[in-house]
Amino acid sequence: MKVVSLASGSKGNAYCAISGGHLLLIDCGLSYRELCRRAQGYGLSLDAIDGVVFTHSHDDHAKGVKTFHRHFPDVPLFANLMTAESIASCFGVDESDFIPFENGQTFDVGTFEVLPFSIPHDTSDPVGYVVRTDGETYFHGTDIGTPLDSIGVHLAEADFATLESNHDIDLLFRSGRPVSLIQRIAGPRGHLSNEQAADLVRRFVSPRLRNLALAHLSGECNAPHLAVGAISAALSEIGRSDVNLIVLDQDRAVSVC
Repeated sequence: MKVVSLASGSKGNAYCAISGGHLLLIDCGLSYRELCRRAQGYGLSLDAIDGVVFTHSHDDHAKGVKTFHRHFPDVPLFANLMTAESIASCFGVDESDFIPFENGQTFDVGTFEVLPFSIPHDTSDPVGYVVRTDGETYFHGTDIGTPLDSIGVHLAEADFATLESNHDIDLLFRSGRPVSLIQRIAGPRGHLSNEQAADLVRRFVSPRLRNLALAHLSGECNAPHLAVGAISAALSEIGRSDVNLIVLDQDRAVSVC
């Protein structure tokens, strides 16, 4: 399996899992034109997409769905009921266009076996994913407010993982942002700080993990060297300095594995 992040950050998110000639798109938070440009620049054909799975309904994860669905009406869209309802009402698609799933229940998308798991974030019923194919397991967890054990047990299964490392807590509180926004980001249904992500890594990374991609870094309240420093320290503590760390980018495609 290969995984490519086409975009990761507050301005848009889209990720592709790839197996043979098949693609699974996780989130559709780019315009159709930009999604095509980045996929083609990485040698990926959108014609190979078996389905799109959505983590939640926020704009930066779902705003491209209407135009994508107009160009690819036969590509199935997957979301739990509350997320499907929210995306449909916000972005001009029909709720009937979605194939609903239940959190915690595995379903198939082409050659991919997909397990959605609940995460804490300030929207309707958000999820992360475990994706299995080719005998390998990929963990996808972004927009997570609290480093729960129930999330960590899925990280422990992973050969490859994408994990949010959104902000440095000191930079966030010194950012000059409105207090309400700071409290939202740092709250239990906001985003993981570098240290919270490091906590999950420290407690749950298993000997299986080979590549760990750090996602959704804040452009104002984080920096790659801060995120990498926190996660590297956690990996060193558990004797896993061999894990390949990757920092994902808002503006370009980056390979996770």
